[in-house]
Order: sequence, then structure tokens, then C-alpha cells
Amino acid sequence: MLTWDKPAPHTLSIVVGAGDIDELGHTNNAVYVRWLERCAWQHSEALGLDLASYRQLDRAMVVLRHEIDYLAAAYLEDQLQVATWIVQSDNRLRLTREFQICRESDRQTLLRARSTFVCIALTTGRPKRMPAAFVERYGGAMI
Repeated sequence: MLTWDKPAPHTLSIVVGAGDIDELGHTNNAVYVRWLERCAWQHSEALGLDLASYRQLDRAMVVLRHEIDYLAAAYLEDQLQVATWIVQSDNRLRLTREFQICRESDRQTLLRARSTFVCIALTTGRPKRMPAAFVERYGGAMI
């Protein structure tokens, strides 16, 4: 059993593939960012906020800032769990997620990250207040 930093995460299972490995023989740092994005999207979809909802509402949560601590490397065929939690929301423009990536075989935490998202209007790309559905669903998932 993995030990998470916070309770009840939304998780994504990953198996490190050959395309994830860089010239140094471990997972490339940019690949981790893709995994964080995939986990955040799956969590949003699980909350009922998929791409169709974003388009209908003319809103999206986009990354403003990533803070990532790479603690240990992942290697080919490692089985990983990516976890996310919504830890802050001002219910207007900004939302913060935390992430943790653990390797299943030795339960080691490989990465911790914190990402700040801002709500934008899809039609303009400019910041715009979160619609009620975002406040309700993202806010309701906040720990």
C-alpha cells in the first residue's frame, strides 16, 4: 500500500514506456509534466468537468505555474501511481493542485509538485471568473 501525503487522492496508473526514457536512461523530466496534466484532466473528468463542459461554459482551467521537486528517477517498466488533490481555490480565478508520484515496487515517492491554475474564457484566452459549475465541483473536491 502506498503512503500518500494527503487522504483520498485521485490516482492515475502509469507504466514507464520506452518513449518516456531519455539519453540518461531514466524518465525525462518533461514526461512527468505530461503525467501530471493527464492526472489533473482525469480528475476533472471524474468531477464532471470534461472538455465538452469547458467548451459549453466557455471556460478552462489553465496552468499558471508549476513547482516540481524531482526526488528520485523512474526507469523503464516501473509501475507508478500519480496522485492529485485540489488544495486551494479562491472560487473566482485560481485553483491549486498538489501531486505526488510513487513507484509501486518500493513505495518510494519520486516527485512532489504544486500547480496553480487560472480560469480563462476559451473564446478570448483572458482570465475570467469561474462559473458556478467550477466553484461547485472543484470546490467540492477540495481537501
